[in-house]
Amino acid sequence: MTTSRPGVRPRSGSWPTQADVARVAGVSQTTVSLVLTGQGVASRRVSEAVRQRVLRAIDVTGYSVNLAAQSLVGGRTSIIGVYTFESVFPTEAADFYYPFLAGLEAEAESLGIDLLLFTSLTRRGRTGIQRLRTADGCVLLGRHSSETDLADLVRQGLPFAFIGRREAHGHTVPYAGADYAAATAEVVDHLLDLGHRRIAFVSAYTGHVSAADRLLGYRRATARAGTRAVVFDGAETDAGDVIDEVRAAGMTAIVAASDMADALRRAMDDRGLRIPDDMSIARLGDPETVVDADLQWTGFVIPRVEMGAEAIRIVMRQLSDAEDVLTQVLIPCEFARGSTTGPPAAGSQP
Repeated sequence: MTTSRPGVRPRSGSWPTQADVARVAGVSQTTVSLVLTGQGVASRRVSEAVRQRVLRAIDVTGYSVNLAAQSLVGGRTSIIGVYTFESVFPTEAADFYYPFLAGLEAEAESLGIDLLLFTSLTRRGRTGIQRLRTADGCVLLGRHSSETDLADLVRQGLPFAFIGRREAHGHTVPYAGADYAAATAEVVDHLLDLGHRRIAFVSAYTGHVSAADRLLGYRRATARAGTRAVVFDGAETDAGDVIDEVRAAGMTAIVAASDMADALRRAMDDRGLRIPDDMSIARLGDPETVVDADLQWTGFVIPRVEMGAEAIRIVMRQLSDAEDVLTQVLIPCEFARGSTTGPPAAGSQP
């Protein structure tokens, strides 16, 4: 059975439109648009009485489902947007990004707010970022973020937080990040405690903030120990070449970014070598692509659930209008003692 609201003739299969609101309020559709946008000199020509009439018509027609109208009626939408710079939403629970979203959802539910997924901003180009203002604030995630977009958001004053540490020259970007530098240093210290003195660092993502943080932790730990830093990084890094060079140089351990660890493991297998008997390898975080779980990697676990939850809290702190709110948070990673590291092989070079 179809029911209708007073003064509105329902249209089959359609949501109420601005035209419906205008008809109920007895004003032009232009006036409705001015009330909804609430911005500019033209909007000030609408009297308060007419504005209230339009808002009542919004409620009567059901057009209050429009987020802009809700923000006018209630001040805020109680909705936080979620936007990714590339397609990252999971297809299964084991997906790398699933825990981030689980943390977002759990924290939003505990605070009594809703999440709104934005999917079309990339197709629209940089101007699409303006659509994030539909919500009270926004959480952003993804490896391929735009520094220009982040700087624009900071300048515009939109409450937001990135999941993962991000930078934009000259601007303070709010983020909930993992403390990769401290976690990497802890892994290197573990190898040093086992007796390794020649430890290589391997990554394939030169220049990315997360890779830079890991490299920073590695350099700090090797500097404290008085050992020489040896770095293999870059998009063209070949795992087989790394294994050959590391062994030829008498090195006994590798700390590898998560994108390289399994490739190094396969290169060891191809050469008839065993981990950790012939080489200790520690993995610096969780891989984005699911790999065989027959090895228990030594390394650290990224606090993905906590990062998602903290990103929501950062946005909400900005919305609180309090002064000097904490907008940049690094969350400790959990050290994982697996089976891929051990003492240096007998007879290896010191």
